[in-house]
Amino acid sequence: MQATEISPGLLKEERKALILKEINLHTRIYLGDLAATLKVSEDTIRRDINDLAEEGLLIKIRGGAMSKAYHHTSSLQETYAHQSKRIIAEKCLPLFKDGMLILIGGGTTIRELIKLIPNDLRATFITVNPLTAVELLDKPNLEIILIGGQISRYSQMSVGGEVYQRLSELRADLCIMGTNAIDAKEGLTDSDWETVQAKKAMIKASAKVGVLAISEKMNSVMRMKIADISQIDYLITELPVDSPLLSPYRTGTIQFL
Repeated sequence: MQATEISPGLLKEERKALILKEINLHTRIYLGDLAATLKVSEDTIRRDINDLAEEGLLIKIRGGAMSKAYHHTSSLQETYAHQSKRIIAEKCLPLFKDGMLILIGGGTTIRELIKLIPNDLRATFITVNPLTAVELLDKPNLEIILIGGQISRYSQMSVGGEVYQRLSELRADLCIMGTNAIDAKEGLTDSDWETVQAKKAMIKASAKVGVLAISEKMNSVMRMKIADISQIDYLITELPVDSPLLSPYRTGTIQFL
């Protein structure tokens, strides 16, 4: 997560507000990561998360919490930074061409992108995310393939050896995925081992890779590495392509949309 200076003497409501912001920004976070960031015990974080869950502001998952916006029953009002995600989706859409084989991830920005896919697009979409597959069903001319397996409660993705094996047999024209953290030096990172392995396999299976990220996720790092920035072909944010904030990411052949 972002290296923000946090005072250990925060009041409970201040702490809960920070927890909610971190979870909405990064989608899912483990108790230990939140405890380290806020400089309190995991028991304290667990109590705060229980309170926030009872207030209907987040969803408890095993070992941590998940943004309510990531759940299949979420409403538009619960989507964090919705306008920025809409801009990102609009920028990404021209990458889709008829006849493509597209590997696509999940998340709230991906959800916005799917809404914008024109009904006349004829392409094949492959995903390891069941919710993404369901959302794609609204598009009449798409072929949709769901790679199934054990579903991770953390990422809501199909994970495991069989999933990675099937991905290794693909050669997609384009991979589009979100990220929980991105940094110019550390690349794409996450806190969950299975999520990291699935995303590594998705990148390896694709000729081109596009990453969707709101600018608040830039310059943040989680515990496990997915890929270097050099492995990305397109970085799509809500920022103008000439934004100074993108300067550290201008390495290799990466394109900004």
